[in-house]
Amino acid sequence: MTERPAIPYRFEPTATAAALQASHGGIEDGTETGEVVTVAGRLMLRRGQGKLLFGQLQDQTGRIQLFAPANVTPRFAELGALSLGDWIGVTGEVMKTRKGELSVKVTDWIVLAEARRSFPDKWHGLTDPDTRYRQRYVDLWVNDDVRRVFLLRSRLLSLTRRWLEDRGYLEVETPVFHPIPGGALARPFVTHHNALDQDLFLRIAPELYLKRLVVGGFERVFEVARVFRNEGLSPRHNPEFTMLELYEAYGDWSVHMELTEQLVAHLATELCGSTKLTYQGRDLDVSAPWRRASMSELIEEQIGRRVDLDTPIAELRALCDEHDVPWKDGHGPGKLLLELYEKTAEAAQWDPVFVTDYPQEVSPLARAHRSQAGMTERFEGIVAGRELCNGFSELVDPDDQRARFEAQARQKDAGDDEAMVVDEDYLRALDYGLPPTVGLGVGIDRLVMLLADVSSIRDVVLFPTLRPEQERGDASPADAPTEGAEAPETPEPGA
Repeated sequence: MTERPAIPYRFEPTATAAALQASHGGIEDGTETGEVVTVAGRLMLRRGQGKLLFGQLQDQTGRIQLFAPANVTPRFAELGALSLGDWIGVTGEVMKTRKGELSVKVTDWIVLAEARRSFPDKWHGLTDPDTRYRQRYVDLWVNDDVRRVFLLRSRLLSLTRRWLEDRGYLEVETPVFHPIPGGALARPFVTHHNALDQDLFLRIAPELYLKRLVVGGFERVFEVARVFRNEGLSPRHNPEFTMLELYEAYGDWSVHMELTEQLVAHLATELCGSTKLTYQGRDLDVSAPWRRASMSELIEEQIGRRVDLDTPIAELRALCDEHDVPWKDGHGPGKLLLELYEKTAEAAQWDPVFVTDYPQEVSPLARAHRSQAGMTERFEGIVAGRELCNGFSELVDPDDQRARFEAQARQKDAGDDEAMVVDEDYLRALDYGLPPTVGLGVGIDRLVMLLADVSSIRDVVLFPTLRPEQERGDASPADAPTEGAEAPETPEPGA
């Protein structure tokens, strides 16, 4: 056997599988075009029929058949001995077989990389979840639906950026390392900067830095931010995830409720062809307007009793006990209402709804409600029983913000490791003046899950966080929560 040519340093395809299907898919069966192209990708299928070889070449855009007659194709036997998954470059004439398969007749070819590990074939695929998530580089080749999801995710981010920029929003970048944790109620990851000999925290939300930029005169800003929360694993939670946060000067919470429903409807139309979706086998319409309902209303719909901040705390505790909602002595009526809502009402909201009127006790960065004492102008968007976004009229009074920070700090001293601390620099920024402002955080991973119709966050994150491989037993599926560490349903986006 002749020696195989060396792996080249460079290879230049002149066509892609999708482009060939688009330009030549309509030619008649048995046609030879005379057009010579060069394509490259992985060899995903191969079969021989005497002096003919057929293969399937897959590139980023799709698949094209390889048609290799022994009297035309050099190193014919060697081509037939390639392993599934080998990368090859092929030159040949575009043609369509008599059976109607668009093909490239191979007149030259070269190996671009060898697949030294066994590559799953089209028929058996890659089905073990743990292997799929750990070896996403294989999963992407053998599972078409996986490629579909991540192509959709890429388009979603591109469409979102363009949509916001068309509305005057400026994309910015803010720090990932924070000197103190803030912007949301969550447990942070801690790291250490050696040169400064200082502990730093991976951001749990970019909120306080984005609002500093509004103070600085950028009136509409957004960031597609990677954020980190030191909490458990579940089909809805990954310790690092992507969040869209945006802030707009001069607006209140109604501005961003309208923006949210318009953005989601736009993305559904562009990516799915309609605002009428099917999610996990159930119909779902995300067209605007979405329902607005207070937290108290939704609790009443589920338990048949109206509760609010004026309900005696003993009664709230009894209702929590009745509905298996854990509570602590330090929980005030606002926290008890939130826990009761999340246990009894949130998952029951299938059609899109903005849940409004959150207690101040659980909303330390939201502005006080203009007409309801003890409440804030905060909303969460719930779709298919899952929180999709969180937003509010921003707290702009530095004295009120200091009091809320100090209340949070007391909770932290009492043992709440998700509570905030006092951010003196942010308070100093507020002293320079923050105009009426509205903020919004959207969980990008959950939005992709919705539009791609998948149920686990690990199916929309290319490389999800997993248990160490050596600790995984056969009874520990990749999607199982870390034992005793189910992520709490605190607001995923900080806004």
